[in-house]
Amino acid sequence: MLAYLQLRRRRMVQAGELTDPLRLTAAQERELFRRMLRGQMIARVRPGLFLVPATLPLGGAWTPSPAQALTALMADRGGRYQICGPNAFNRYGLDDQVPNRVVAYNDRISGLRTIGAVSLILIKVASRRLGGTVVTKTPDGEREIWGSRARTLVDAVYDWARFNSLPRGFGWLRQELRAGRVSAADLVTTTLRFGDKATIRRIGWVLEQEGVPDSLLRKLARALPASSTLVPLNPVRPKRGQADRRWGVVVNEDA
Repeated sequence: MLAYLQLRRRRMVQAGELTDPLRLTAAQERELFRRMLRGQMIARVRPGLFLVPATLPLGGAWTPSPAQALTALMADRGGRYQICGPNAFNRYGLDDQVPNRVVAYNDRISGLRTIGAVSLILIKVASRRLGGTVVTKTPDGEREIWGSRARTLVDAVYDWARFNSLPRGFGWLRQELRAGRVSAADLVTTTLRFGDKATIRRIGWVLEQEGVPDSLLRKLARALPASSTLVPLNPVRPKRGQADRRWGVVVNEDA
């Protein structure tokens, strides 16, 4: 089986594809897949679809990389993904905690999936919310899609409840700006593209405190409708503090 698939440079195989070329009955093919799964030589993407190694590693046991698992899953569903949240926080040095699951935005699937030894948390979003990415290559040559540094910072403010990333995210914004690892212009563009009104308000306030030129701040301010409703700068603290009318935020404690 592996020789047949590797000769054809196939990384995925579906139930029913091996009966003719390998002269197997349907029952024999099912037993083959079952034994190879049990021996950790292949990984199930979903019932009836399997991911196979390009070459069998020493010892026989194999598991796909997160990039291979995500690529296979999205290829099967015709979707896109980008790694985000805690994994991206760690990648960019914002947080030293190494997640034991891979978190990814995508436009097809929501929930938990396990492929081989890879545990995935899949967050389904609208297609328009995918983007602001960088593509890297893994040691085995697989493409891996990540949210960019600017996108990761915006996600920390936008998706704070899911990622438990505020008020830490405000400190990350400040440190990345001061270190020059992200530009104010890139943050403004990314915020306008992927943020909601509350995200624009909070990031606008932080950028103003960091002395970002008013020409950039006005781009954010123009995206905000006139409103008397204020949002707390730090959403995990009581909504008590000084009101900033330009950004429509309450500058509450420890923000």
